[in-house]
Amino acid sequence: MLEVKIPINIPGVEITKTEEDERGNLLISVETTEKSAGCYRCGRTITKRNGSDRELKIRHLPAFGKETYIIYKPHRYICEDCDNNPTTTATPIWHRANSPYTIDYENHILLELVNSTIADVSVKEKITEASIMGILDRGIDSKVDWNLIKRLGVLGIDEISLKKGHKDYITIITSKVDGKIQLLAILKGKKKAVIKVFLRSIPRRLKKTVEAICTDMYDGYINAAKEVFKKHTIVVIDRYHVAKLYRGELDKYRQKILKVLKKELPAHEYKKLKGAMHILRRKNECLTKEDKQVIEELFSHSSELMEAYRLALELTQIFNTHLKRDEAIIKIEEWIRSIRRSKLTCFYKFIKALKKYKQQIVNYFIDRNTSAFVEGLNNKAKVLKRRCYGLYNIKHFFQRLHLDISGYRILLGNSSC
Repeated sequence: MLEVKIPINIPGVEITKTEEDERGNLLISVETTEKSAGCYRCGRTITKRNGSDRELKIRHLPAFGKETYIIYKPHRYICEDCDNNPTTTATPIWHRANSPYTIDYENHILLELVNSTIADVSVKEKITEASIMGILDRGIDSKVDWNLIKRLGVLGIDEISLKKGHKDYITIITSKVDGKIQLLAILKGKKKAVIKVFLRSIPRRLKKTVEAICTDMYDGYINAAKEVFKKHTIVVIDRYHVAKLYRGELDKYRQKILKVLKKELPAHEYKKLKGAMHILRRKNECLTKEDKQVIEELFSHSSELMEAYRLALELTQIFNTHLKRDEAIIKIEEWIRSIRRSKLTCFYKFIKALKKYKQQIVNYFIDRNTSAFVEGLNNKAKVLKRRCYGLYNIKHFFQRLHLDISGYRILLGNSSC
């Protein structure tokens, strides 16, 4: 018999007995102190006691490294205003009806689940995976609760593939306000119609708080945003995707030149160009003295590649400069004319995309919004997918990603998370 008083931080109870069972678990018997309940039929407050329900054994937070259980008999109350005088069992605020755990313990499990797996938490806490799934369903919504959101700020739309090498996409929609990211939706597929349905479901009061919508160059996302928000919200093609496109064209041209040089140069001369591929992909300010020597050697054999590299850096500089939108348009048009004059063809595909999405690309210069936060979240989603060895249920994907992003803030009330 273990005689010790333990502060269990559960409101509305009085501890009547504390003991240890044969398995070393801590059992804390309590009496609830509430004086009323709400009638399940009419909703009135009823105060007349009518005995107690069966005894319940509810798992609580561990104490002294031991599994801890709360034992109590819920009080029943009779309603004298309803026909046949029905009785109602009082449910304390620290316990959800029909759950074998206290709310504090369920929150503890959810915290354990942040950046972890259900299988790992199951082993550590000695409860079944099915029980953890039940806790997840009770504690974490499977879709966004608009009532909890005051502002949306900048929306981000992007996709990942559920299976590598397959076109089994999900679209992730998020928002960023004051540096904090909020998961809004995980949608099956990436069709414009699906995106429009979700965007239209956003309450009017929140639509007015959308400052910009950042996306890549996928027409489905761009057109869905334009059709739902009309001209009230700017749509921005993220500069990362713009840079990825023109740098990709430069990379293809570099491959073409190196393939020619490999045939033309002696082996010992070509060896001097080792590492040129990775060097050209780095930021110019990050190059070492040795890197610059490799580039100079490469450019000595191809003035066309040197010109292409210079023009790519020039476009990067335009995006790095704090220009106004109209100024950026002029600079970009000048850059296109430079390409034409140079007679380089490697950027023609990019220029075609640049002209097609010109308005959305230059919208970046209004407030310099990007979807960098979306890319970071996508990486988190991919890590979650790998950690769980695949996660194909959209509802569970939303719950798990929402928990990884906001779990500490929700469960601990930590505004800095």
